[in-house]
Amino acid sequence: MIQANQFVEAAREYGFNRYTGVPCSFLTPFINYVINDDKLEYVSSANEGDALATAAGAAIGGERSVVMMQNSGLGNAVSPITSLSYVFRIPFLIITTHRGQPGLKDEPQHELMGQITEELFDLMRVPWETFPKEPDAIAAALKRADDYMRKEQRPYAFIMEKGTVAKHELKKNPISNISQRQTTLTVHEAKPEALLSRGDALKTIIDYTPIDNSIVIATTGFTGRELFATEDRNNQIYMVGSMGCASSLALGVALARPDLKVVIVDGDGAGLMRMGNFATLGTYAGNNLFHILLDNEVHDSTGAQATVASNIQFAKVAEASGYSISISGYELSLLDELFHSTVHEGPVFGHLKIRAGTMENLPRPDITPADVLKRVMQQIGSQF
Repeated sequence: MIQANQFVEAAREYGFNRYTGVPCSFLTPFINYVINDDKLEYVSSANEGDALATAAGAAIGGERSVVMMQNSGLGNAVSPITSLSYVFRIPFLIITTHRGQPGLKDEPQHELMGQITEELFDLMRVPWETFPKEPDAIAAALKRADDYMRKEQRPYAFIMEKGTVAKHELKKNPISNISQRQTTLTVHEAKPEALLSRGDALKTIIDYTPIDNSIVIATTGFTGRELFATEDRNNQIYMVGSMGCASSLALGVALARPDLKVVIVDGDGAGLMRMGNFATLGTYAGNNLFHILLDNEVHDSTGAQATVASNIQFAKVAEASGYSISISGYELSLLDELFHSTVHEGPVFGHLKIRAGTMENLPRPDITPADVLKRVMQQIGSQF
């Protein structure tokens, strides 16, 4: 058995200062230790996939990151592991617990995942090893993880067995240190005869996001492709998978790089898929994060099947989640209002209704995701 500080302090020597995750009783000592330390950062995510994407975003911003989860939630992280961190080549450390480990008595819901956890990492091509159980094994384990991540620029995993870490008392509540923000909701209800196109919105967003001090993260599907077709710039990331994770990825970047304006261009389908992340952004994000949701009420890139967005008031969701400013409407002036807002403590949200459809002969990016990320990181002076 080890003490929480023995691993966390050894990891700190390798530059791991950012932690994200969803709790598990096996992880409680680690989480408590990180929360208690004012020089370490912990983001409590709504689900494991968002925790992983936030760790990936922090890594893009230059902060080495650890994501922690129970193996029962590993399924929630499959999409960002396989279509975000693998494709974009983003390294971070994964610690997952081994509930339902064969041979040990546990709750019935952990039985199958306990049997397949190791195999699941193998299938996702994430190298793993058992989390070190003795203090003198920690340094070598971290070195193996560090060597792999630096060479391959992909995640490395530790699987933690029951009873590995001794208890550690929680001495503070990190959420209580985040003040209750003043929130403002503005809804422009006047509907024009013709709705804006996605391209109209993207051109305006480009105007407000200069290359030298901002990053634009465009959600999966037509949004990223159309942003690329409109103007391909060194400060833009086009999500090609991990649907719904653009906002959690952006949170990680924004936390790591408060000097940058970080802009999420989201969609109604993606926003609905990971709606729990609204609460995480509203709690943790600072005033450098701008969340724009382009809502055409359909899954446009898969045949325009309807979403349930017509029944959702996204700006009210953002306001209720703690965003400083939330604006909803139909006109491009909404974006002017959003980007000109200066007096706010936390993130801002713009919900812009647009029409379905996209430009003719819409291209796909002719640059690989890994190269997209490489040039973005060069642009902002960041490295893994």
